[in-house]
Amino acid sequence: MAALGWLTPRRRSATARSVLAGEAAAEAARKTSAQLEQEREEAAAEAAEIPETLPAEAEFPVVGDELAAAFFDLDNTVMQGAALFHFGRGLYKRKFFDSRDLARFAWAQAWFRLAGVEDPAHMQEARDSALSIVKGHRVSELMSIGEEIYDEYMADRIWPGTLALAQAHLDAGQKVWLVTAAPVETATIIARRLGLTGALGTVAESVDGVYTGRLVGELLHGPAKAEAVRALAAAEGLELARCAAYSDSHNDIPMLSLVGHPYAINPDAKLHRYAKEREWRLRDYRTGRKAAKVGIPAAAGVGALAGGAAAALALHRRRR
Repeated sequence: MAALGWLTPRRRSATARSVLAGEAAAEAARKTSAQLEQEREEAAAEAAEIPETLPAEAEFPVVGDELAAAFFDLDNTVMQGAALFHFGRGLYKRKFFDSRDLARFAWAQAWFRLAGVEDPAHMQEARDSALSIVKGHRVSELMSIGEEIYDEYMADRIWPGTLALAQAHLDAGQKVWLVTAAPVETATIIARRLGLTGALGTVAESVDGVYTGRLVGELLHGPAKAEAVRALAAAEGLELARCAAYSDSHNDIPMLSLVGHPYAINPDAKLHRYAKEREWRLRDYRTGRKAAKVGIPAAAGVGALAGGAAAALALHRRRR
């Protein structure tokens, strides 16, 4: 997928790696979004046209604003749990790793359900584990397996309320992108299944369609997400002040701060405090509580009582 010359993590600063990861994610997202758009047009030829005028009662999202887009974090924002965890379950079922690894894998999920926050060490665990699993496998093979895993473990874990928010942007004629540390291939599958524009995700290096076990830049996490959004906005001609971003994690404050309309969805404690201080919009679908701030489309209330827990974002570390 990417040239080997792109990958020099030991010679780059953390900031440079974030920029590289963001730019790579934006490039991959633009390549896949065109295909997703064609698939949507074929499947929904009778889609309604965008209204020419903005209804007086609607303030946001602004109908027909082509300079705006929405960016959604995936884990615990759009989906209960973590994409990497569910992907790992599917790979275990297909004997990509053994039961001893699965035990550590299950413990990581339990830890995240209790802690409810992302941890840098676990993010490193997720990166190393995922790369060790896919090394030597063909991209097409993992894409095919990813489709099956979505149906098995992910389809019934989508937060209806968050999906309603995304649909509000789509109905307004705006593009909607997932932004996640999950592999871009997995994220693209989820975006397609949900009818979204596309996905920004971690880009794993591949040569001749085979994974090398290395990344382009780094995991798309924290500041790298903001860089990906910035790069995609520049390529798409978007105005970030008119865009919206949604996340549950304080790690995504750089991305949320980048746009004019930040939303805290199922927020962790740090993000909740940060958002309240800055009067960002809040919504929590884990308990059905309504946030104090207004401005979230009423449709977001659908499914607010759906069960869920904090995201799990760790895979096994294969013993060398």
